[in-house]
Amino acid sequence: MLVNDLRPGTTFLYEGNIFVVLDYSFSKSGRQQGKVTVKVKNLRTGARVELTFTGGDKVDKAMVEKKDMQYLYNDGNNCMLMNTETYDQVEIAANKLEWELKFLVEGTMVKMTEYEGEVLGITIPEKIELTITEAEPAVKGDTSSGAQKKAILETGLEIMVPLFIKEGEKIIINTTDGKYSGRA
Repeated sequence: MLVNDLRPGTTFLYEGNIFVVLDYSFSKSGRQQGKVTVKVKNLRTGARVELTFTGGDKVDKAMVEKKDMQYLYNDGNNCMLMNTETYDQVEIAANKLEWELKFLVEGTMVKMTEYEGEVLGITIPEKIELTITEAEPAVKGDTSSGAQKKAILETGLEIMVPLFIKEGEKIIINTTDGKYSGRA
């Protein structure tokens, strides 16, 4: 495929790595051949880089498969996922899922990304409902607008929540930034 056809969300092979396009731009000045600049994420390492190509360059399209999976557990080294249709279980190294593990509880549905049998990672829902296991008491008189306190979620993640949130409550967390989003 031509690099001119790359768009956000497209996956391709380049120099032995699998990338997904995050952002795309094309520039041309005078008589020079156009330049395609893409911001990409390496699906194997998670690294985000910027690649520049000449307008006529070609890359190989990568057919990445996404499967619905259920998170089962983490044994410290590996995370177990189960395919909800075939009941096949897949093991992923826990160090590949450091960010995602902050939001995963047993039974959470995720999308597993795989390329030719190689598991590249998982995608978690943008918002996840979690229970607060510990919350600081609200300090009397500390009621200025937007006042917050620390709370610890069932996954061990520590976040800031509004003063009215209590221990045992279910809240919604935004998984892109790890912040409180609202009550469940």
